[in-house]
Amino acid sequence: MTDGYETADALGGEPDGFERLWTPHRMVYISGEEKPKTSAPGEDCPFCRAPQASDEESLVVARGEQAFVVLNLFPYNPGHVLVCPYRHVADYTDLTPEETVEVATLTQRAMTVIRAVSAPHGFNLGMNQGAVAGAGIAAHLHQHVVPRWGGDANFLPVVARTKALPELLADTRKKLADAWATAG
Repeated sequence: MTDGYETADALGGEPDGFERLWTPHRMVYISGEEKPKTSAPGEDCPFCRAPQASDEESLVVARGEQAFVVLNLFPYNPGHVLVCPYRHVADYTDLTPEETVEVATLTQRAMTVIRAVSAPHGFNLGMNQGAVAGAGIAAHLHQHVVPRWGGDANFLPVVARTKALPELLADTRKKLADAWATAG
């Protein structure tokens, strides 16, 4: 194995000429190990739990009065953050006016900070409302802010359902948190 890759000739069976990029950390997401067992607020919900821990431990980038910004544990791209209200609420229409304003303001700020840190060419913003709409954790509302670069979608996600991320989450969190106070 070199640089995280393993050549096919080291594996059993017939060599196929492909290299393998092992991403065992993805099994936690695939198996649903970290998903809440219930839809109730509390320790079982990662978005209720995150603000209770240190920013470094929980990957929180910034905190507001009504909401906070946290790195996605299973990001589509480096810098993929989630803007979450502190209050455990599932539906966007259940937010208070103050929560709605702060979620929007923190989303704008996240875009500004991510632009300053990593110069993406664009963003995907969105909320998946309900499991049928793709929400991995439907019980606690969260807005995705996903930085995008031209050519960032390569063959790995399409063919291997694997995303190669060039930076550790802790390093990304530190860069974004450090830039949060100074970005315009």
